[in-house]
Amino acid sequence: MYALETNLEPRKLRRVAIDPVTRVEGHGKVTILLDEAQKVHQVRLHLVEIRGFEKFINGRPYWEVPVSVQRLCGICPVSHHLAAAKAMDRIAGYDALTPTAEKLRRLMHYGQMVQSHAVHFYHLASPDLLMGFDSEPTRRSIVGLLDAFPQIATEGVLVRRFGQEVVRATGGKRVQGTGAVPGGMNTALSRDNRDMLRADVDQVIDWTVGALRMVERLHETNPAFYNHFGEVGGNMLGLVSASGAADYYDGSLRARDAAGGVIFDHVRDTDYRAVLREDMQSWSDLKFPHIAALGPEEGWYRVGPLARIQVCDLLTSEKAEAERQRLLAVGAGRPLHGTLFYHWARLVELLHAAELIRDLLDDPTICATDLMADKGDRRARAVGVIEAPRGTLFHDYTVGEDDRVTACNLIVSTTNNNQAMNAAIRDVAVQYLEGGAITEGLLNHIEVAIRAYDPCLSCATHALGLMPLQVELIDAGGMVLSDVRRGIDGGLSCSAVG
Repeated sequence: MYALETNLEPRKLRRVAIDPVTRVEGHGKVTILLDEAQKVHQVRLHLVEIRGFEKFINGRPYWEVPVSVQRLCGICPVSHHLAAAKAMDRIAGYDALTPTAEKLRRLMHYGQMVQSHAVHFYHLASPDLLMGFDSEPTRRSIVGLLDAFPQIATEGVLVRRFGQEVVRATGGKRVQGTGAVPGGMNTALSRDNRDMLRADVDQVIDWTVGALRMVERLHETNPAFYNHFGEVGGNMLGLVSASGAADYYDGSLRARDAAGGVIFDHVRDTDYRAVLREDMQSWSDLKFPHIAALGPEEGWYRVGPLARIQVCDLLTSEKAEAERQRLLAVGAGRPLHGTLFYHWARLVELLHAAELIRDLLDDPTICATDLMADKGDRRARAVGVIEAPRGTLFHDYTVGEDDRVTACNLIVSTTNNNQAMNAAIRDVAVQYLEGGAITEGLLNHIEVAIRAYDPCLSCATHALGLMPLQVELIDAGGMVLSDVRRGIDGGLSCSAVG
């Protein structure tokens, strides 16, 4: 898993590589540059794949897009499905959905939140939290979790299955369904499915409250560690309703600074380019978004559970709002920036989504059949923004007069968190790796910081220009003889050693 290179680079720095980063969706690696005194000089998260969806979606009929873009990911396909559907509603001339169609889309989306948050917390994150960051790798896994905490592992499977069943009942399949179409939904919720889901949702709520108490107890065992692990103050971004409540399906953009002050508020999704900018670096296929008014150095931000619960004014379900207040109280009035708080916040959101599902299932109109809106004037460009489990997701499309896509820009949740993840892993590296021997357990601390963001690396890959490329010539002894690099602008740089 971990490669330790003993040859010195030209600056007399040793490179430690975590390749690949494990228990995340997609492929990535981390490189750490250390000097002879074990002082950290550089820490970077690299993506080593590229998908190209923004290019090959061009030329496709707009009505195919909500189904096609789901192939970006098998973990969060509903998020891409609905973000694209929202954009194509506007392209096709549908300004407002019928009440039933919007309720069904929200139901599908909340099911996605439940299943995604469940698989991450119970099966990807809890082995670190419950076994310890330095525990044996064979125990720090889902197999180890099943052996040591079978009840927790089982509840995770059942909570995730419930979320998948919500997606199936509204979208036709558990993964990559076809429920949302431009202008509405293509299938009503059956009463049998409604009754089946309603019978299970209260148990899901109870299990989630139990998981919240478990995380709270873990925090109480070592508050300083949980508060400050990977703690890097940064801006926060999310969607809120007109009243300031969190809104996962719709809403406008709000950003807060590290102290909690509002940077901008109620910015329409179609105006995101007025407040956000996207940059590229030669060493990663991820874009680096930032808040335009603050610039690339100070304007980076985080999205996702920990950002959302602090950007909003409240959650609209009773138990989840009480749990949100319980978590925020840890900060004693100050925003929370510790990376491990993402897990606690993720469970608060899981509870909120489950309560919203319960309320929708109790709505007497949820099984109605008024699924398609009235059609108005067609548009050439539209934006769909949604809160995916991992954070704010942007889909931006332009469609020609022949109904085919001519331009596509995606800013996915993990891309929005790119600089935040890099800042967090550098903080952890400096705190735990400097001055001591490098062990597998210490390097796992770096992975823990990345996993807390629940990154979807497959969704996030993107290139604004050419794909950056680096070619090294290494002799039999491991010494780098020459190094050729191509940047995103196509420019070449060469260096030789000795």
